[in-house]
Amino acid sequence: MLSSTRDMTPPWKLIISVFTAIMSVFIVYRIYQHKMAFTVGLDYFEPEFQIYWMNLLYIQLTVLCIGGTALLAWIWFTREKELVLEISREEEVFRYFKLLGLFTVFAVITWVSASLYTEADAAWHQVTVRDTDFTPTHIPLFYFGIPVMIIFGFALFTWGHTRLPDFYHRISLPFAIAIGGPLLIMPNLGYNEWGHTFFYAEELFAAPIHWGFVVLGWAIFFVGGFILQMLRRLDVLINGTDEEAKADLVAQPS
Repeated sequence: MLSSTRDMTPPWKLIISVFTAIMSVFIVYRIYQHKMAFTVGLDYFEPEFQIYWMNLLYIQLTVLCIGGTALLAWIWFTREKELVLEISREEEVFRYFKLLGLFTVFAVITWVSASLYTEADAAWHQVTVRDTDFTPTHIPLFYFGIPVMIIFGFALFTWGHTRLPDFYHRISLPFAIAIGGPLLIMPNLGYNEWGHTFFYAEELFAAPIHWGFVVLGWAIFFVGGFILQMLRRLDVLINGTDEEAKADLVAQPS
């Protein structure tokens, strides 16, 4: 069994802090959406829409671009390079705990974006039919919720592949698919809006023009494959010897 002088409990303070910060933003955004959607959000061409929704769009896109770039740059430039292969078993286990905890936050972000915000968008179109590419449900979902999910997922992907020896010289295919699928939702969104404008005005949930959202969204299930890869390595680290842990690492394909 693994003996350690390091505190091996998950980093609850970090996990709870990240979860609280992100969920607070989502909750405040949903309250704003509920209050403003039917008062100043029904007509894209009204001056009020430009003030209360388009300005919000410009602000959130700016913040997401700058914040996401800064986060990924920090993860990349603070990596340990080859030294990551020399970390202790205790440190490696702790990093797996941290990654699994942040995956829980990622799962909640995915659920909020793909369930609550998506259903709100579907309900909106059933009430108001279709107007423009920018609505009080599109702006929170497609230009905030899904980008937050993608940025957080890319951050986890980069962190895991630069901080964990098992993935330092190789790419996890399940995790790459899980991140790539939601990313491709964005160009599919452009196709969807173009199609609705020119040849498919009906807002049927099962319309072929919507199938891409479902198939690409299913890619997130591949996270389960990456978690299985992590659990396999954790079993070796916790229940094996130092020699077995090193041998397992060497045996992994590059």
